[in-house]
Amino acid sequence: MLKFRKLAALAMSIAMLTAVFTGCGDDENSSSAKTSGSESSESESSKSEESVSAGDVLNFTPPEKGEDIIVMTIKDYGDVKIKLFPEQAEKGVENFTGLAKDGYYDGLIFHRVINNFMIQGGCPLGNGTGGESIWGDKFDGGTSSELTHVAGAVAYANSGSTATNGSQFYIVTGEKYDEATLNDLTSYYGISMSDNTKKLYADLGGTPWLDGSYTIFGQVFDGLDIVFDIQSVATGANDKPEKDVVIEKVSVEKYDGGDVKFYLSDY
Repeated sequence: MLKFRKLAALAMSIAMLTAVFTGCGDDENSSSAKTSGSESSESESSKSEESVSAGDVLNFTPPEKGEDIIVMTIKDYGDVKIKLFPEQAEKGVENFTGLAKDGYYDGLIFHRVINNFMIQGGCPLGNGTGGESIWGDKFDGGTSSELTHVAGAVAYANSGSTATNGSQFYIVTGEKYDEATLNDLTSYYGISMSDNTKKLYADLGGTPWLDGSYTIFGQVFDGLDIVFDIQSVATGANDKPEKDVVIEKVSVEKYDGGDVKFYLSDY
């Protein structure tokens, strides 16, 4: 009975927050709902890299020297480096790198920040109602079963399907889930989740209910501590930071073989 009540509360939280997000005007890109929770970023750092097995999930594949990566410079915070997955999200990577090369993201803000969920940016209007792809309209980036919404995953926000991708993106922070809750989620929502994926969500945290509905195209491999710092800023109406968190520049660069820090325990 207790398990059912917990699951019902989880479902209600998700439904309420979905209504809030999809109700922001004619929002072309709105990330999905979150569950409630209060685990701190400090608890994330207690897990060692050695405790995590990548297995059937490609998020933690290190970049190879010379391949294209994204470097996102955030004012007053520093650089967030992102591994790209062109084989799993070809159009998603093409769109993001194309916009970055055009300087589209330079000077924009993270307009929606929710602790233990994600940070969202990429709207030229700064309110979640704008943006477009390099093709001038929305595009369908699809999904990949090899990429999952663990902490540090980078994906496109949408307004109901992956066919409504534009320029807006989010970086997952999320929270950890125990095995019982993950089993309840897979059963209640019909989510397909391998044992290895469950372990990743239990050890590192994330937003498992978003899998299969949003185009994941990247993974933070350096600067995850910055993302977790940003998720804790004070916010006001519509989860907008009270003080602008500005993306100074997003550039496409060649990976030079430097440090790879997929986990908070690396910092």
